[in-house]
Amino acid sequence: MKYRLFGPAFAGALLSVAPAAHAIEFNQFQAGKSALSFVSKQMNVPVEGQFKSFRSKIAFDPAKPAAARAELEIDLASIDAGSKDANDEVAGKAWFNTKEFPVAKFIATSVKPLGSNRFELAGKMTIKGRTQDLTTPVTLRQEGNSASFEGSLVLKRADYALGEGMWADFGTVANEVQVKFRLVATAAAAATPTKK
Repeated sequence: MKYRLFGPAFAGALLSVAPAAHAIEFNQFQAGKSALSFVSKQMNVPVEGQFKSFRSKIAFDPAKPAAARAELEIDLASIDAGSKDANDEVAGKAWFNTKEFPVAKFIATSVKPLGSNRFELAGKMTIKGRTQDLTTPVTLRQEGNSASFEGSLVLKRADYALGEGMWADFGTVANEVQVKFRLVATAAAAATPTKK
């Protein structure tokens, strides 16, 4: 899941929460404070899960929005679907097929301001070798020296061939999967140029 955050609107939001006297860059991903979870329905019963391993590279300086970058990758084999049997099943060929497709990626293509530090993030999601357009709302929150990017979206598992064969029946496992994310990065002041 790779994505790039850029654009004047996103830069404006960060400027509104950053001290005017110093350039601020959110560039240190905090894995321990970030989270990626999901809720699926099996026989109409909600089943919660999460991914324990994902990594991100974030660098966003409000003064240089064109240079902004962010990447996120999810290790699909790190899934916790509630039990070892469930984890083994969804890692298999009918579901994620993690041996052939170990990583899921998202690449953002645009950010649209919605007001009140909220944005509409559009891009492409790639899972199991299949890529689909995706749009999700994102809320920016700052607490001291850190910022979090939070949101939720609905994935349709059939779009990515998740649950083939006997699992393709939506009456057994629903097509829609609710995904929630919270990515946290700390802000670092830009270095002051050395005078010659």
